[in-house]
Amino acid sequence: MELKEFQLKTVKLLFEAMEKPVRDIILKSPTGSGKTIILTYFMHQYIQSYSRTVFVWLTPGKGNLEEQSKKKMDKYIHASHTKLLSDVMTAGFEENDNCFINWEKLTKKGNNALKESERTNFLEHIQHALNDGLHFVIIVDESHQNDTIKADEIIQYFHTDKIIRCSATPKGITKAEMIEISEEEVIASGLIKKLVVINQNFSQSVETENQTEFLIKKALAKQQELRAAYLQHNTDINPLIVVQLPNKSNNLQDDVERYFETQGLTYENGQLAVWLSDMHENLKDINKLNATSTAIIIKQAIATGWDCTRAQILVKLRDNMDETFEIQTIGRIRRMPEAKHYGYDLLDSCYLYTFDSKFTTGVKTALDKSALNACTLFLKNEYKDITLTGEQRTMITSSRNPKKALQAIVTYAEKEYGTGTNKMVNRTRLQAAGYEFSKNIIKHTLSGESATLNFKYSDMNDIAVTEKLNTHIHGRDYHNKIGKIGFEIGMEYSYMNTIIRKLFDKNFKYSRKILTLEPREVYAFVINNVDMLRHLVREAMAYEMAQMQIDVPSKSLYEFHIPQSCLFTYNAEAKTQLIMSKNVYQNYLSSAAPRSTPEVKFEKFCEHSNSVEWWYKNGDKGNEYLSIVYQDNSGKQKLFYPDYILGVNGKIWIIETKGGFDCNGNSQDIDIYTSKKFKVLKNYLIEHGLKGGIVRNDATTDELCICMDNYSDDISSNNWQVLRNILS
Repeated sequence: MELKEFQLKTVKLLFEAMEKPVRDIILKSPTGSGKTIILTYFMHQYIQSYSRTVFVWLTPGKGNLEEQSKKKMDKYIHASHTKLLSDVMTAGFEENDNCFINWEKLTKKGNNALKESERTNFLEHIQHALNDGLHFVIIVDESHQNDTIKADEIIQYFHTDKIIRCSATPKGITKAEMIEISEEEVIASGLIKKLVVINQNFSQSVETENQTEFLIKKALAKQQELRAAYLQHNTDINPLIVVQLPNKSNNLQDDVERYFETQGLTYENGQLAVWLSDMHENLKDINKLNATSTAIIIKQAIATGWDCTRAQILVKLRDNMDETFEIQTIGRIRRMPEAKHYGYDLLDSCYLYTFDSKFTTGVKTALDKSALNACTLFLKNEYKDITLTGEQRTMITSSRNPKKALQAIVTYAEKEYGTGTNKMVNRTRLQAAGYEFSKNIIKHTLSGESATLNFKYSDMNDIAVTEKLNTHIHGRDYHNKIGKIGFEIGMEYSYMNTIIRKLFDKNFKYSRKILTLEPREVYAFVINNVDMLRHLVREAMAYEMAQMQIDVPSKSLYEFHIPQSCLFTYNAEAKTQLIMSKNVYQNYLSSAAPRSTPEVKFEKFCEHSNSVEWWYKNGDKGNEYLSIVYQDNSGKQKLFYPDYILGVNGKIWIIETKGGFDCNGNSQDIDIYTSKKFKVLKNYLIEHGLKGGIVRNDATTDELCICMDNYSDDISSNNWQVLRNILS
């Protein structure tokens, strides 16, 4: 199993949270982020590092979630010790167990799955485990559904000091450690769709005799458009329409079924499915990507855990009853069917059709920039012949190259610490930088006095506690620390361990070795310096090293043309809705979204500059946009999509915008790869005879400035020039 970068980062944060003095850890993850994969991987890694641990994963009663979660762990983590409640009742709890238990079998009134005598046995099994020195860690799945007094009573029996509560919509718990996976990270990984498009191509005022038929007709047209696009991409996917009815709506259900029948979709021919509490039709194999059914009728309370990745269109019908908004409803249509983006906005988006303004507002509030109004814009005729050369990867590497990562780390150490070939000098330099050299394990605590509980660490004395190294006892600790270092850059444990050994272990051959420690000393060195090593590894991947030689990435060239049409997303609530006439598309609005602050400033600049004849906003992911190939220090290939293409006085310019400089000249750019992107952009411009650079705003003068020759993070240097002077 190979986790996405954001998933590995989340595992790292879970490990860190387990070491903090809080009981509750809240994992807030968007639907479709692979929460089960993240948690099962974390459980597997944690059990290897901490002995005598038992995980108990509690799920709500609907949808057999405990069985689904157990199956996923069995699939992804081979040889894992997984159990259901029935297994626990037979064999009890054992070291390294991962137990998946349906919450309601323990708490629901009148549930015969666990009789009173059996419930007593269950509590006895818990007590036996505690008596044997086992330690419980509790995971509460879909925690927003289980915030009950009975639930807390059950948790208390385990006497745990760690509870991980998981939800896309968690309820607040005081003094909890919050770990939140952002929408942007999940979208960038390709697991969920880039946008939720609301009421695409609706006119400002809609007149219709039948709202239900109007919305379903729109959805069917979109379904046919998507189906054709998938087939054009040689992918046999039949996108599914989800029609959500209000909870009390029998008459509305009849209307929906009758209209679908007029369009040839019926229960009898298998093209219409239904999932209601008292009605189930054509649900078998509905999750298959090329299943027959085109639409499914549901109500608000569809079972938790329903996972149909081909669902892409939601029709939300309304009545006069108020219903609470549930973000999980939108989650049904956000997953990518093959866990990847297709590089085509039509397929990489999902679609909502509704006249329910409360629901629309709820979607926008919950998803922020991922939910926008949209329409289709068409390219102006005079720009259809613009041609550039784009670059694509010929070999897509999904993981980092350990050899290049090793090279990057040792090169960064030479730059940061001044290390070289003399191992004794290296040791002195590392000691001066704060590294601990001891054959024993050094742990730190505090000593001092404080009149209040809000004591300051600066008022306390640091106490070093020395513990004699025992490789058997500290082996798990070493494994845990190596795992943490690897998490920083998404490197597997085995590769990270080899890198550390080559750098510091005398028995591992490497020409640029930093230290020559005995194997036992490596254990102590890693355990004592884990935070320093994590910093070293992380910075090495991002640091711009002019002296480091990295092979030119292999790439293929393609002919780029500005797309004939685009899915244009905008903020319909913005007070200003001006048409930007210099944009290459007809009716491009000033309320275009999502846009960063630098992008908004730059688009206004282009529109008002006498020198700029036309401009195009490039996409940030997809085969239809202009891309350039570059590499990070570990050899991982990446694609760089410059923000803008301009026509300036008859010549083509390419511009990348970044966060600016504040009034004190401090950088506000959060992209650690900006200097690398500048280099590849400059080389690309020279190779193809074009002009351009990186544009950032200087808050001192509120001027956009451009860097074209040598990249610098110093706005006062001559490398930065006022943009309006350059494009005059």
